[in-house]
Amino acid sequence: MKKTLTAVLIGLMGIAAAVIPATSHASKNTKKVAAAKAASAPAFSESQDVHEFIQTMHEQHGFDVEHLTRQFSRIHSNQTVLRAIRPAAVPELQRSWQRYRARFLNERRLTAGLRFWEENGAELKRAEAIYGVPQEIIVAIIGVETEYGRNMGSFSVLEALSTLAFDYPPRAPFFRNELEQFLLMARENGFSPLDYKGSYAGAIGIPQFMPSSQRRFAVDFDGDDRVDLRRSPTDAIGSVARFLNMHGWQANAPVAVPASVSQDPAALIAAGIKPTQPLQALQEQGIVALTSAPVANDKPAALIDLASPDEPTEYWLGFDNFYVITRYNRSSFYAMSVFLLAETLREARVTTAG
Repeated sequence: MKKTLTAVLIGLMGIAAAVIPATSHASKNTKKVAAAKAASAPAFSESQDVHEFIQTMHEQHGFDVEHLTRQFSRIHSNQTVLRAIRPAAVPELQRSWQRYRARFLNERRLTAGLRFWEENGAELKRAEAIYGVPQEIIVAIIGVETEYGRNMGSFSVLEALSTLAFDYPPRAPFFRNELEQFLLMARENGFSPLDYKGSYAGAIGIPQFMPSSQRRFAVDFDGDDRVDLRRSPTDAIGSVARFLNMHGWQANAPVAVPASVSQDPAALIAAGIKPTQPLQALQEQGIVALTSAPVANDKPAALIDLASPDEPTEYWLGFDNFYVITRYNRSSFYAMSVFLLAETLREARVTTAG
């Protein structure tokens, strides 16, 4: 007998299936205040730093100075972006695996993921055949990033990147490079940079690629002679698969398995999430893989700790493919959410049809 999606989710993951509403970066009132402030702020075209940047874009890439100046005259420093990029005042309150996991492993995202898989099955199969990345991993990343295109961000990408490039000194060099890559990307694909919407940090489209990642890893997977990660799920699917492939994804290799810890794991945790020690060496340090699937003793792994306040820490062994997922977002919480959502989607696809 077919099971409901709720039953599948609870049975597979042991978490609540209640829908958790997405939160926005600012309330409507806050956005109104920010818009009013932006209207009174000088345009970026009045900044000397921006003038120098425009001149560099002209000299290095042939951009028209007057045209680019007009585009910068239509954007202003965005205070909402600056508030969002700054680290939390009390960062330790943010580290809760249970709270983080619940944002991505719920019935709404599972239902949407199965629907996305059904609607894009041929493209997902093709991406797996070409790049070796399992379909469920591709679907899970797109689900975690934007809930299958539902939450792609509403910030002007040109304004967000300019704000961070010229008004956020801690990471100004990084974001100036992203701004440069963004303008090149828009020109290459025949879009106006003023038309792009994305995250507060300038990530774009269904898979939330930064401009430099789009130019380096994205692919025209639907064959229309342009890369459009905002409107083409097919381009998004191929681009996610290619990104993981080019970062070292190993076909038919494990991602992660649960582990038990019988000794102090502090040194192993401090060593980071890049797999460096073979399983046998970890076993000698009190780490045991809790899996019935055979894994070679010489397979490199890293100990992953998933901590929540006032709860026992959850331990896993992450292999090379787990590390590859962290190249998309350098967080063990993120990578584990992707992996568990992928496993849930794969099993739910089988269970609900059986």
